[in-house]
Amino acid sequence: MPGLYFEEFSVGQTFAHEVRRTVTEMDNMLFCSLTYNPAALHIDHEYAKGTEFGRPIVNSLFTLGLIIGLSVSDTTFGTTIANLGFEETRFPLPVFHGDTIRSHTTVVAIRDSKSRPTQGIVTFDHRGFNQNDQEIAYCRRNALMMRRPA
Repeated sequence: MPGLYFEEFSVGQTFAHEVRRTVTEMDNMLFCSLTYNPAALHIDHEYAKGTEFGRPIVNSLFTLGLIIGLSVSDTTFGTTIANLGFEETRFPLPVFHGDTIRSHTTVVAIRDSKSRPTQGIVTFDHRGFNQNDQEIAYCRRNALMMRRPA
């Protein structure tokens, strides 16, 4: 399913993404390995027992990538040029192995690109929630989007 073109977005438009994903220990271990992050809080069960969480927490950058990734099929699949930046990112609660994550997206701004007449910029608010409907992540993202072909 293709994503939306720049002209198909409107401020206030919301998406409750259908696809959810249960995070596994392997997801976290692989992500930490691929990104060379050896933080004991993520990969060492014995160490994590002594923390306030009592168990390993999932790497927050994996969580960020997941909540955005869950949005792609509904919003930007095949129609995005690039991520331009993230204005704000928060992780109000940790994610643990076994949590099931869902994502919700709201369009908060749209504007023409000043330097690229065939493209525009869409600002998205992405929110991630766990299986208990608790918000576990938030980010505001600016994406360079294709205009509908002439």
